[in-house]
Amino acid sequence: MTPRTPAPRVITVVGPTAAGKSDLGVFLAQRLDGEVINADSMQLYRGMDIGTAKLTLPERDGVPHRLLDIWDVTEAASVAEYQRLARREIDRLLAEGRTPILVGGSGLYVKGAIDALEFPGTDPAIRARLEAELAGNGPGALHARLAAADPAAARAILPGNGRRIVRALEVIEITGKPFTANLPDEKPVYEAVQIGVDVDRPELDDRIARRVDRMWEAGLVDEVRALEGSGLREGLTASRALGYQQVLAALAGECTEGDARAETVRATKRFARRQDSWFRRDTRVVWLGGGDRDRRELPLRALALVERAVTA
Repeated sequence: MTPRTPAPRVITVVGPTAAGKSDLGVFLAQRLDGEVINADSMQLYRGMDIGTAKLTLPERDGVPHRLLDIWDVTEAASVAEYQRLARREIDRLLAEGRTPILVGGSGLYVKGAIDALEFPGTDPAIRARLEAELAGNGPGALHARLAAADPAAARAILPGNGRRIVRALEVIEITGKPFTANLPDEKPVYEAVQIGVDVDRPELDDRIARRVDRMWEAGLVDEVRALEGSGLREGLTASRALGYQQVLAALAGECTEGDARAETVRATKRFARRQDSWFRRDTRVVWLGGGDRDRRELPLRALALVERAVTA
């Protein structure tokens, strides 16, 4: 261990799934007298361990990890609530003179924590009406309406993602402004160094395939089966998590387990591309190589980046 390096107010470690963010977060927390604050939306859920690649206690290596296992699988995700909880943890660590390190690939959660972003409230009547339309007509019709009202939002939200389409249309009705007008810009609430972990696409795809294999071998199907008894299938957010959604389909007889496994790989690769695109839009993220040939050098390069930011 080296002497503690003075650190900026907040560090973020971001990038696509399977890039190696979690291990880097542990390293930086150890070197900078910090704690990890989870910024993976699905690791917020209790019991969703294998399918979210949540670090085990030994893998955390003594580093406190905050905002893990805080919600039941039946609770709908709330970025606004995450923002409140994450800022409380950040402010606590800063008051103690320690380093908050946000680690995760949920881009809106990261930005909600560190940037000036207000989340419009909800209107139960509007939400119920839109959800009824979604149930009756499917997401395609609502996505077409969104494309007419806010083309940029329609391009960013997949046509099959009914939950996000409903939310976008709800915000448009509540605020009278395009949904994209409510998305975060680069107005920071905290000084931060943002580190992106970059892995070449072929290598990342291979890592994703191997990670899904490990999840199956570690008992993902049994984990999902147990969570189904706790209401996972009824959870609006948790039931759509990668791997969990596919295994639920297999348990319902909608596909074979082999099909679910293959679709988990395909869906995770697509998701990783969307994560990469999201973070690339933020000009403050400094990208460091996280491929196998760079893995040994990555922690020291990240630490050097923090040190340069402190002395600049």
